[in-house]
Amino acid sequence: MTRYEQLLQQLPQSPKVWLVTGVAGFIGSNLLETLLKLDQQVIGLDNFATGYQHNLDEVQGLVTPEQWARFRFIEGDIRNLEDCRAACEGVDYVLHQAALGSVPRSIDDPITTNAANIDGFLNMLVAARDAKVESFTYAASSSTYGDHPALPKVEDQIGKPLSPYAVTKYVNELYADVFARTYGFNCIGLRYFNVFGKRQDPNGAYAAVIPKWTAAMIKGEPVFINGDGETSRDFCYIDNAVQANLLAATTTDENARNQVYNVAVGDRTTLNELFEAIRAALKENGVEYDVEPVYRDFRAGDVRHSQADVGKGKMLLGYAPQWKIKNGVASAMVWYLKSSDIVQNMVK
Repeated sequence: MTRYEQLLQQLPQSPKVWLVTGVAGFIGSNLLETLLKLDQQVIGLDNFATGYQHNLDEVQGLVTPEQWARFRFIEGDIRNLEDCRAACEGVDYVLHQAALGSVPRSIDDPITTNAANIDGFLNMLVAARDAKVESFTYAASSSTYGDHPALPKVEDQIGKPLSPYAVTKYVNELYADVFARTYGFNCIGLRYFNVFGKRQDPNGAYAAVIPKWTAAMIKGEPVFINGDGETSRDFCYIDNAVQANLLAATTTDENARNQVYNVAVGDRTTLNELFEAIRAALKENGVEYDVEPVYRDFRAGDVRHSQADVGKGKMLLGYAPQWKIKNGVASAMVWYLKSSDIVQNMVK
């Protein structure tokens, strides 16, 4: 039995109070679903900047009324310290997911990205420290590796940031480290590598590649690939990220605390391979897409290749990613096709 399997058995026996920031977003709503199904108490904080009420509504439909009653939602903003303090009151574990993601968004609007990702992050650290929470687990980013050329990416070897977004996520790690050393505060950062899955938004200029391409294929529209399609990423299905968060938050190993970990699979998939994988998964669900992709210029701020070494997380946290790219894409396609409200908006 893996450490995560043991944890899934133990948590319902001793419910805790969890705070999930960005709870109406993609990763946040998946964390909420998992925690409620484990009979935990959850406080959620979101300002709906990038999250959606329909994500919360979907979770409500997937849990029992008794489980849903254990959820309390606060509509608030991490840029407001008092909202952060209210959310942290009485909390055991913080899972801080709230941020403004996207490299292109940060290039277009670095000030707003900085306000959410640095000012908001510091507010959450202060509020959680003062509330004396047991642990503070936060969403870090593989963008922190910047221009460092080595593959796979190892946590203690980073380069220079390539975007304002990457700067903000690196500053998060610096602040967390200082809080750990200065205040004895328990922080763990999770460097996400291209997380994807159900409830990931397919709309908008800054949508991630998998939901964006999926929406285009369902509508029979062209798929645009930046560069020659040989750019590669370590795509990580959402259930792997959920596992990492729960393991990080609850670890009692002092050697595992106050660290950063890669959250990925440890593999590489090119954009050309990803295109074919999505097309094949949709075909298996009755959606034919015969249009060839349209190639255009490389995107500013993007790295050419990304792949994680997940050995540190396996050794210290017991992280054991179960979902590879193929079965993750297959699962995601089923959700995009069956989630009627979202899919109807996509195909109109």
